[in-house]
Amino acid sequence: MSQDTEVDMKEVELNELEPEKQPMYAAPGAAVAGGAEKNGLVKLKVADDETETAASTKFTGLSKEELLKVTGSPGWVRTRWALLLLFWLGWLGMLAGAVVIIVRAPRCRELPGQRWWHQGALYRIGDLQAFQGREAGDLAGLKEHLDYLSTLKVKGLVLGPIHKNQEDDVAGTNLKQIDPFFGSKEDFDSLLQAAKKKSIRVILDLTPNYRGLNSWFLPEKIDTVATKVKDALSFWLQAGVDGFQVRDVENLKDAPSFLAEWQNITQSFNEDRLLIAGTNSSDLQQILSLLGSTKDLLLTSSYLSNSGFTGEHVKLLVTQYLNATDNRWCSWSLSQSGLLTSFIPAHLLQLYQLLFFTLPGTPVFSYGDEIGLQAAALPGQPVQGPVMLWNESSFPSTSSPASGSVNLSMTVKGQSELPGSLLSLFRRLSDERGKERSLLHGDFHALSSGPGIFSYVRHWDQNERFLVVLNFGNLSHSVQLEAASLPASASLPAKVKLLLSTQSGREQGASLELEHLNMAPHEGLLLQFPYVA
Repeated sequence: MSQDTEVDMKEVELNELEPEKQPMYAAPGAAVAGGAEKNGLVKLKVADDETETAASTKFTGLSKEELLKVTGSPGWVRTRWALLLLFWLGWLGMLAGAVVIIVRAPRCRELPGQRWWHQGALYRIGDLQAFQGREAGDLAGLKEHLDYLSTLKVKGLVLGPIHKNQEDDVAGTNLKQIDPFFGSKEDFDSLLQAAKKKSIRVILDLTPNYRGLNSWFLPEKIDTVATKVKDALSFWLQAGVDGFQVRDVENLKDAPSFLAEWQNITQSFNEDRLLIAGTNSSDLQQILSLLGSTKDLLLTSSYLSNSGFTGEHVKLLVTQYLNATDNRWCSWSLSQSGLLTSFIPAHLLQLYQLLFFTLPGTPVFSYGDEIGLQAAALPGQPVQGPVMLWNESSFPSTSSPASGSVNLSMTVKGQSELPGSLLSLFRRLSDERGKERSLLHGDFHALSSGPGIFSYVRHWDQNERFLVVLNFGNLSHSVQLEAASLPASASLPAKVKLLLSTQSGREQGASLELEHLNMAPHEGLLLQFPYVA
């Protein structure tokens, strides 16, 4: 093959290469360093006149004198003034709009002073042995049940009496010494600390002669007894208790004077300390006399125990009490120490739970009220202080769940597993009561709502409103609510939200039309509706 043919073949092979793999050659005539051509290297010579032109056209901006000349022209001056005027007009417009919104917006009501007993229920344990459900009830054992009380969301534990008391013997009664049967002062201090960690306050019952016939001994001993009480108040306040209870004050001579003095000692130590007085009286005038003008005194009584279990009578008693006490903070219970089942039939227990938790005031319950515990319900139980039914082991040996007279649904364990149980309702109501301002300290307005029905509205400022409807009757009712007496800020809407019902079958959160509200026998409804400006 000739040399020329060989060169031609190489050129063909080179042309067949992929474009990106082909070598680059310098333009014909371009010089390469070293006198040889180099693949991929291209040198271009830029004309000197082009370089000079680019340099001469480089932008250098305006000088200071030129800028001042331009900005001082009439057109730019007018533009700056127009923009400045628009800015201030816009700013003033926004300021005026904000002022109008603030002025026209409804003002928030000032919150009332709230103590811990305003924020939830109180729970009474008068008999430690019966509450713990075993023979040796003591302070150490009570400490183990604080977790349970925490699930009830109660704010205070009313404990005792647990002091040393020889029946009807003033000299043998020491209000500053714990009866050794219940434990020691160290056990009590440990209970106080444990309760404090769970945000549960401890109120100590100091009823002097709780084992005797007369809770206050004989009348001629009253001065001695009063001195003992005063000394005990100071002693236990220093020990860290959060309040005191005294019962049967209707048997205390000149009770209003003593209560005022003891209240003064309690609140002088700390305004966050509570005094509770209990009475068996159901007479409104006697109750008002006991209350006197003592501020922040709670009084438990039998006032509501004679309601006759009708909606009309309950409404009368509640509104009469609130009006007579000038809407001062009060408490709600059926007695100073007894169980709900001692006063009302079982089918009304849920209604009374709903009633107490939604009225303005502090609900006060005895242990066992949350499960419907009945006095002397089981063979072998005492009439006073029935054993708390924690689980199947709480039943006396003479009775068993298989006997038919009792069952596990009567126990704390059984009811904790049932969403519709009395215990579940208690916990739900206690939770709602503690977090809703309208239920905590809202205004109260009773409504006219037909035979057997007691209904009312609770509302506070711009918060959610609550409508409570209670059917005490044995028949179903189509409720007709007359809300003419309600203020405009609490007027009823056409539809409300169902928060809870004391009976199963209703869908929680459902929307109900008030014009067509039907109630089952012994049913209670807690309904919610929003604030509308």
